[in-house]
Amino acid sequence: MKVLVGCETSGVVRRAFAARGHDAWSVDLLPSDDRSNHHIIGDIRDYLNEGWDLLAVFHPPCTRLCNSGVRWLHEPPPGRTHDEMWSELDEGAALFAACWQAPVPRIAVENPVMHRHARERLPADLPRPQIVQPWWFGEQAFKATGFYLRGLPQLTATNRLTPPRPGTEEHKRWSAVHRAPPGPDRWKFRSRTFEGVAEACADQWGGWAAEEAVA
Repeated sequence: MKVLVGCETSGVVRRAFAARGHDAWSVDLLPSDDRSNHHIIGDIRDYLNEGWDLLAVFHPPCTRLCNSGVRWLHEPPPGRTHDEMWSELDEGAALFAACWQAPVPRIAVENPVMHRHARERLPADLPRPQIVQPWWFGEQAFKATGFYLRGLPQLTATNRLTPPRPGTEEHKRWSAVHRAPPGPDRWKFRSRTFEGVAEACADQWGGWAAEEAVA
């Protein structure tokens, strides 16, 4: 059955579903890091009606939607204007809404907890997200990840680790995502899905959806 992975360049989620026998495709404005022939370069909104009969996992940009970015709406960064920031918020909300309302029977949209300005621009039926951490799935890392789910169950931890104490070197290592230095590839490092999380998505959502589809 067909799986759509939207707004992904790493190929991590696509490969996890493909490894379990699904016909998985990723779509993004940029090329895929692994140069897969199962990656489409384009606007995800142009590919939502291609008969994705199992499920879709979307990773739309969260820069203007998440709580950490709300300050820029009121105090734009150097060289930017208030109008530009609010316009980008509208664009981000529109893309998120298109993913959430895609004609796919089962959907997961990944984004952090949003600020109120973003929520006001999104569909009224949007539920609260399930917040998971990579260390629930055997990854030595902190990265609170929110999944907004439609027609899919919440993820269950598969290999829950014990986080290190704050202030230790190990804690700093686990915090690599948050401590990433500024640079042209910072966004890519911070947005990449951990393999453990992707495997849990493919195992739990893929298996559950396949059973639902044939029921």
